[in-house]
Amino acid sequence: MLATSLPLPVTFTLSSLQTCKKTKSTPVHCSSPQPPQSPMDLQPKRVAVCGGGVIGVCTAYFLAKKGASVTLIEKSSVACAASGKSGGFLALDWCDGGPLASLARASFNLHRSLAEEFSGAESYGYRPLTTLSLTVTESEKQSPPSRDKNLPSWVDGPARGLRAIGSTETTAQVHPQMFTKTLLSKAVEKYGVEVVIGKVDSVGVEGGRVESVVLEGGRVIESDSVVLALGPWSGKFEMLSSLFRVYGLRAHSIVLEPKEPDAITPHALFLSYYPEQGGKPMDPEVYPRPTGEVYLCGMSSEVELPEDPEQIAGDPESLEVLKRVASTVSSHLGEGEARLKAEQACFLPCTDDSVPVIGEIPGVKGCYVATGHNCWGILNGPATGAAMAELIVDGQATVVDLARFSPARFVGRRRKG
Repeated sequence: MLATSLPLPVTFTLSSLQTCKKTKSTPVHCSSPQPPQSPMDLQPKRVAVCGGGVIGVCTAYFLAKKGASVTLIEKSSVACAASGKSGGFLALDWCDGGPLASLARASFNLHRSLAEEFSGAESYGYRPLTTLSLTVTESEKQSPPSRDKNLPSWVDGPARGLRAIGSTETTAQVHPQMFTKTLLSKAVEKYGVEVVIGKVDSVGVEGGRVESVVLEGGRVIESDSVVLALGPWSGKFEMLSSLFRVYGLRAHSIVLEPKEPDAITPHALFLSYYPEQGGKPMDPEVYPRPTGEVYLCGMSSEVELPEDPEQIAGDPESLEVLKRVASTVSSHLGEGEARLKAEQACFLPCTDDSVPVIGEIPGVKGCYVATGHNCWGILNGPATGAAMAELIVDGQATVVDLARFSPARFVGRRRKG
């Protein structure tokens, strides 16, 4: 841990990794005179947000909306990793009963508000969905069981056990890459966010307070606050890796373009899929999109995180399984009936306690982290960004209580891994 007061400037570098991981408040009315503001108080807070995924972009958007001067730094391209390759599924109440409940509910409602403000249906494929649970047994493909009349017409494979698990009031979707890019575009156009393409080399700290971000090549971006929102790559910073572990779970997906897209109704499918060769059931997911595409995902495992998110490669066998799932679930998604538009993989940022890390880093004033959202990053991006903006600008988050997510929870714990 860092001391809160350091006599000399300290720079945290990526190269040093090997050596060093609603309560509603009652307003208080005060009649005493307030001290005059200093010139510095009148200046907009300068914030560098590191990471161009959905968490970083949402944070930059809400910070700028609150009047901060924001620089968004992204190594390669915006939404190039999980924020561009995930399913974009949104659920109001699926996290109820757990630590993410208030965050998920607040964010689901923020998604709805943003879609109304920015014509989300047209801009990034926002729409409510009916969500179904099904059991599919691959070996029954040639002699399928009697068909449930309540199944969507395009689901003509060996499906049984139909159960509704989400309605158009409680589940929805966005195209994640289009959502992220639309929000960033609004942040730039309306609030003047600056986007810088470059790799963060270090975070400068002096006297226990953050003062800058240094990019590879030497460019220094002076900052009053820094937000590290680099997904699983957040763990590349020693000030984080020494405190907690954030790792990447590689998940695979394919995107299909059916010849008859109008035949595919807006029903998301969560499957218990029994492969023909036996073994434990898999849990792939199927998301038809208003663009006419159908997205399928699944087959996840913890593997080594590559340095460059643009260079992530999927496991060929896992991708083939997803193609087989598609053709088994629906003849509309089989070979010859649908064009394979993409086969890909991404890394979901995870923590050892399965709870995101959102808040100020202990001992480093002005340095914040927002990572570890696992498969709920797209859902929880807006509330995370709004809460971070409140925390940084106002000193306290009100949209959601961030105490459960604070990195301070790891202080004194024995870090895994």
